[in-house]
Amino acid sequence: MPTMSKSDAVIAVDIGGTKFIVAVVNENGEILSRVYCRTFAEEGPHKVIRRLIISMHNVMEKFTDHNIRGICIAAAGTIDSSRGVVVESPNLMQWRNVKLRGILADEFEIPVYLLNDASAAALGEYKLGNYGSADNLIYLTISTGIGGGIIIGGKLYEGSSGCAGEIGHTIIKADGPMCKCGQQGCLEALASGTAIARYAREKLAKGSRSMLIEMADGNIDNITAETVTKAARKGDALALAVVNTAAGYLGIGLANVINIFNPDVVVVGGGVSKMGEIILKPARASMKRHAFTLPARTVRVVKSRLGADAGVLGAAVYVHQKWRD
Repeated sequence: MPTMSKSDAVIAVDIGGTKFIVAVVNENGEILSRVYCRTFAEEGPHKVIRRLIISMHNVMEKFTDHNIRGICIAAAGTIDSSRGVVVESPNLMQWRNVKLRGILADEFEIPVYLLNDASAAALGEYKLGNYGSADNLIYLTISTGIGGGIIIGGKLYEGSSGCAGEIGHTIIKADGPMCKCGQQGCLEALASGTAIARYAREKLAKGSRSMLIEMADGNIDNITAETVTKAARKGDALALAVVNTAAGYLGIGLANVINIFNPDVVVVGGGVSKMGEIILKPARASMKRHAFTLPARTVRVVKSRLGADAGVLGAAVYVHQKWRD
């Protein structure tokens, strides 16, 4: 088994629909450096990967005194981790069967791993989030879309081809709104940050009154989930109604998850998790209405402890585990 020295580190990357993060992480889970870049996913995979490679080189040049043991890319979407391929990604436009691991392995000539971003975050939360004796953990990231990661018996569950955990694309309402994945009524289409902003814009377009209009400078197209969050914290009735609508659907998604997996804890991360109890309290109430009594009583539904770093930290854990195997 290889021995890692104090100067050993890994490159961990988290690619989302809005931004990507490149970080250098040591074996103790300490982030030595991180760089944030806009994804500009609409430009397609070639340009995104080119910017990613440039960012990775820039970061690695600052750590020539460290032994970079490997790279792990945590990417949004359906990931075939066994082949290192991004099969498709609703939030990364034009990404179809992108052989990302091979491209980066040729560029950097060190071991490269690829896994779903929410799976990486689940691993990070489990290993570094200090949730006590919880060995069964479900992670939900709620932001532009909704992703999921599954820890069963202390192990990351990736499925037969590495794409397990697409909880955001479970069908919650069969005749619901269209999702970017092409289906109707996915949890993502009903409870994501994108959905929250859509609910608010729809209500305002019908003439409802809210401080959101002033916060958006009179243009409802400027309204985001973050805008709704700020208004909800100020007690705006429309914003709170929007959050409660999303929370109701989120609770149904949580009920499905706990009925199937009976986890110790469900960790909610992503930008929408910044709402905290404003969305989690009504989501828990909805979950309890729709779930079996025993798993609903024993599960904890909590806000992420690692926040925006969950993905990169989990990706780093993944490399270190592979190195030790």
